[in-house]
Amino acid sequence: MINTLQRILLGALLCASSTVVHTVEAQSAANRGTLFIVGGGTQPASLVQDFVTRAGGSGKANIIVFAQASVNGEKSGESKAEDFRKLGATSRSLWITREQANVDSIVRLLDGATGIWFGGGDQNRLTAVLRGTKVERAIRARFDAGAVVGGTSAGAAVISTPMITGDELGTRRDTTESWTRVARGSVAVDSGFGYLTDAIIDQHFLRRKRHNRLLSLVLGEGPHLGAGIDEGTALIVEPSGLWRIAGASSVLIVDARAAKRTAASANVLGAAGVQMHLLPHGATFDPKSGKTELPR
Repeated sequence: MINTLQRILLGALLCASSTVVHTVEAQSAANRGTLFIVGGGTQPASLVQDFVTRAGGSGKANIIVFAQASVNGEKSGESKAEDFRKLGATSRSLWITREQANVDSIVRLLDGATGIWFGGGDQNRLTAVLRGTKVERAIRARFDAGAVVGGTSAGAAVISTPMITGDELGTRRDTTESWTRVARGSVAVDSGFGYLTDAIIDQHFLRRKRHNRLLSLVLGEGPHLGAGIDEGTALIVEPSGLWRIAGASSVLIVDARAAKRTAASANVLGAAGVQMHLLPHGATFDPKSGKTELPR
């Protein structure tokens, strides 16, 4: 039998344990970094400035650029680092091979980084160099410590797992057009860097009319939530998890998590009750509640 004193002590212990759990969760959210996902194209100066500001601002930001997605990345990576330096950041481009990505002296170059930037090109080239390496783990550690991690085009695609590879599966050979269907298994995916696992990212979205591609993924397989980011536009994921839109165009959010979807055996996809939000600069989306706010 538990006497009154024991009940009081047990209650106090449970209360203290709950406080510790909530405190740890709050600290975890506070320490988690920001994602800065740009849909490709020309970036407005305001977006570049915003990235530097979130990385600590002039005189404090320390930004590392990885441009391995491009065959011209050695040059373009240095150009991007120079853009950041002009805004007062310390910045360097690390043009490395996969073998070098496992060298401790290279890994130590990320010590103290407050921002990581992935350049555009082919996302498969970028993951081939970094995924599963010591450098990738060091980037994740910087993010967990509060750094901002972002990228554009291919550098946006790698943020999510699943990651769109850019390949279309089962394309008819008698057509020159791409993504003419909304069909299960028509979009090739791979593992990205997994900063987002509850949503999939597409880029150059409105400019290149990639609606069918994103719908095929969101309706066909989990996580049933997708964001199509247009050029010159950023989807910014705050440490709290809130999505914020900034830039020149919009982000199309396709949310089929609560929708009624065709059976897994169906090739041609259908759904009822899908929610879609076209969000311009200043809008927000909470993926936990599904609530959106448009700018006033």
